[in-house]
Amino acid sequence: MLLGCAAAAGLALLPGCTSVAVSNLTPGSLPENPSEIYTFTLRVEKKSNLVTPSSVEPKVVVDGRSYAMRRSTIGEDLYEFEYQLPAGRQELAYYYLVDYRVEGSVANHSSEVFTDLMHTKIVRRYVLSLENARGPVGASVGVLGRGFTTQDVISFDGVPARTVYASPTSLSFFVPAVQPGRDYQVSLNGSGGNPPIGSFRVDPTGVTVSPSSLALRPGQTVSLTFSLTTAAPAGGLLLDVTTDVPESVIMAEVLVPGGATSVTIPVQGGKPGSGNLVLKGYGTDVAIPISVSGK
Repeated sequence: MLLGCAAAAGLALLPGCTSVAVSNLTPGSLPENPSEIYTFTLRVEKKSNLVTPSSVEPKVVVDGRSYAMRRSTIGEDLYEFEYQLPAGRQELAYYYLVDYRVEGSVANHSSEVFTDLMHTKIVRRYVLSLENARGPVGASVGVLGRGFTTQDVISFDGVPARTVYASPTSLSFFVPAVQPGRDYQVSLNGSGGNPPIGSFRVDPTGVTVSPSSLALRPGQTVSLTFSLTTAAPAGGLLLDVTTDVPESVIMAEVLVPGGATSVTIPVQGGKPGSGNLVLKGYGTDVAIPISVSGK
């Protein structure tokens, strides 16, 4: 006859059932993998010399079905079972059951211990890491993870960054024009959930612009050079240049190639008007006066 010892308060054993202690080592969430095979891991510790080592038989019961666990190669008291997840499942309900024999002074007897019912979720959208943990405004930074979509946007303390979708496992973004010299919390925002990514340090860097002002006629093109105090990081440095007279200015985005210290772009006059080109994200915004004359 089996003598049952239920686990109370998670995985703690009831008083008097101290011959064997069990500890669940399976995380409460498991990242999705292409094979859809997930490992249950259990530690079984013998608390009494009277327990027959060869009699210890751990099982994991998943959705009411029992599976024998095998001894792990990474630890003497560890047992594992690789479970093939049925199609469409997002969460698993399971508990552990351990049978064993105890040697007595008169006769041996069988016993068992089992845990409470537990749950593990399969996480199909997660972030593993940022390619870099710091950089200047405009730096291109990669994000590794799984479950990315074309609707995803990276943000810095809520400030959206220009985000580039590469694949379900890869994104990149350009550090937005936020105040340098401090840390920001980076998050992934999208319909699939908003997992936090971590902290990113925005470092200051210097930029000069030449010429310091522009005077154009409609259709006329001049060159504008942006120079950095240090070389642009790998992936390039995207400069956030805006204008308050968009109909008067025709220009492409300003991207300093990786390893370069400057870039020159053409600026063409549009409709007559006057205002400024504004470079953001470098401490005090840099303003370049621009005027387009009809004469």
